[in-house]
Amino acid sequence: MLTVSCRHLQKMSSKVSVSPTSLIDQIVVPGDVVLDLSNMTNQTIKLGSGLRQDSDAISAMRAGKFSYSKPNKYWVESSHKRYIPRTEDHVLGIVVDYKADNFWVDIKGPQIALLPGLAFEGATRRSIPKFEVGTLLYLRVVKTNIGMNPELSGTDASGKASVFGPLKDGFMFETSTGLSRMLLSSPTCPVLEALGKKLSFEIATGLNGRVWVNAAAPRSVIIVANAIMNSETLSATQQRIMVEKLLAKISD
Repeated sequence: MLTVSCRHLQKMSSKVSVSPTSLIDQIVVPGDVVLDLSNMTNQTIKLGSGLRQDSDAISAMRAGKFSYSKPNKYWVESSHKRYIPRTEDHVLGIVVDYKADNFWVDIKGPQIALLPGLAFEGATRRSIPKFEVGTLLYLRVVKTNIGMNPELSGTDASGKASVFGPLKDGFMFETSTGLSRMLLSSPTCPVLEALGKKLSFEIATGLNGRVWVNAAAPRSVIIVANAIMNSETLSATQQRIMVEKLLAKISD
């Protein structure tokens, strides 16, 4: 993470003139100038991944959505189908095998992940959970050593089940990792905020590009899933409009 103090740069000349808010939530490509620091005097900003500084100009280094979070962080959000596990990531995994007291779980990473049978709240040698092949689980990544299978847990850092465990019924679909991160952002992303005002549903989002949705009405599940999948390249305003249109169709 690079921190830039704009007050030290305000005397430098620049030919670009980009408003700090004009490109937020827009798709940018390498070389696009996204910020002009000469227009942002007396501010300190943090540059995240996908950005580089050249004098007063902040440019994109990769294609993706130019993103901002308060108070002062900017980055380019890129979407990938492939997931690289990181410690403390929350993921949706599918049981693909079980041997002895361990489960092997697909989390869309380069390697199958290990889930010890004792990695659940209250689990003992005599009370290890039983999960069939194909079971969908919400889990936490606890180890990611190079050359080794990632290790998962069904508890939070304090050993409590919390939100983790099997996800029953509902519908699971796959997204890019960028969309998953957007769904988990704070404050609540516009598409989920708009849906939550009109529909009652449950959602579990994994940073590995999997999303699970459940609701009492199957029609609600379909609407939520479609809205999420359509939202990735849309601005906040466009997401709200898209949700309104989807909801209007079912009310006709």
